[in-house]
Amino acid sequence: MELFPHQKQALELTKDSNRVAYYLDMGLGKTFVGAEKMVQLQTNLNILVCQKSKVDDWIEHFETYYTDYKVINMTIPKSSKYYLENQDKLDRCILVVNYDLIFRRKFFHSLKDFTLMLDESSLIQNEKAKRTKFILNLKPENVILLSGTPTSGKYENLWSQIHLLGWEISKNLYNKQYVNWETIKVGGFPHKVVDKSEPYKNVDRLKRKLRNHGAVFMKTEDCFELPEQLMIPVKIQSSAAYRKFQRNSIITLDTLNLCEFWDDSDFHGVDVTPRVELIGDSTFTKRMYSRMLCGHYSKEKLNAFEDLVSSTNDRLIVFYNYNDELEALKKIATKLERPISEVNGHVKDLSAYNNQDNSVTFVQYQAGAMGLNLQKANKIIYFTLTELSDLFEQSKKRIHRIGQKNNCFYYLMICEDSVEEDILKTLEMRKDYSDELFNEYEEKATN
Repeated sequence: MELFPHQKQALELTKDSNRVAYYLDMGLGKTFVGAEKMVQLQTNLNILVCQKSKVDDWIEHFETYYTDYKVINMTIPKSSKYYLENQDKLDRCILVVNYDLIFRRKFFHSLKDFTLMLDESSLIQNEKAKRTKFILNLKPENVILLSGTPTSGKYENLWSQIHLLGWEISKNLYNKQYVNWETIKVGGFPHKVVDKSEPYKNVDRLKRKLRNHGAVFMKTEDCFELPEQLMIPVKIQSSAAYRKFQRNSIITLDTLNLCEFWDDSDFHGVDVTPRVELIGDSTFTKRMYSRMLCGHYSKEKLNAFEDLVSSTNDRLIVFYNYNDELEALKKIATKLERPISEVNGHVKDLSAYNNQDNSVTFVQYQAGAMGLNLQKANKIIYFTLTELSDLFEQSKKRIHRIGQKNNCFYYLMICEDSVEEDILKTLEMRKDYSDELFNEYEEKATN
């Protein structure tokens, strides 16, 4: 494994620190930097905390590149039990757990002399949350924080990470020295808020103190010769519903249970059927429903999309196929308080894209893969893929155009062992998946 120069630089800058923060832009390879630092620290016990959708990715990373470590998935009760029964016998061990589960595993509090690595450390910015309280009370020997957006530009939310880095400053003193507060009345009662006109002070000193405590900041444009196109696969486990449909060609879904934050009231006035029956009674209907089961009917992918959008505050372009996909994705973006633009057969509204740098723009392939200038953004998420090679190639050019000064990142959300892997392989050959499918059946008929 050969690291990029900027990754080597980040490790060199922190070679003498055992508490570090790698605040690297989305796409700069925080995973590799954090894992390498963990190995350099040489502790027998290592704990990696990440988002639920990233657990399998981290386990695969460690098992691929660090084969001399024992990697244990602590989200699985059987594996957790195995660790508890054998922890005194294990050497060079990595425990992987997600944020919403760690505070339910009370035995973590008894552990000592370990390296704690937090992926997307911005998720502990609320000190009142259970997971944050739990993590702040752990007893690590070393700390590694990873995030592309440690505070999403809100310095008042940085104290938890500062505390983990070993900067001994109280929250009250931190707020007094670096944040400008004002008091307003809400409902007749005084309420403390950040001053919008001049929110922060002593910013240069704050950044210097952070660097002194092991923080490294890197922006994409500082690390690559631009512009470059980088394809980044986001692997998602295919659902049980998808596998069942492949066996039986029929399935009934309760769509109200697809996403944790939906409830019955969310569907009032929205064209999404709470219960739906999918019948693949022909080659083409089965293919279409298989694709839907890898899209808006996949709870796993919807949750992974939420995690991906949460990981950056940059402008995002999202390509999708079906109207129900759009409704599901807009709910997620709204929940995350992101401004929304959309381009499809009914609407072309780019106001949020043009005016707000944290906007999410949803583009339906047929309506927007060709002709749009979207180079204010440099990141595209493919929630689902088109079957048409031309639309796929053209969609990539929406951000890779004259005027683009930054690397272009393309996040391919692919359900494993599914029709999506076949579609991607065909598109990479610059062929239409529909043609490839037709040729396949034609070949079978000839044989």
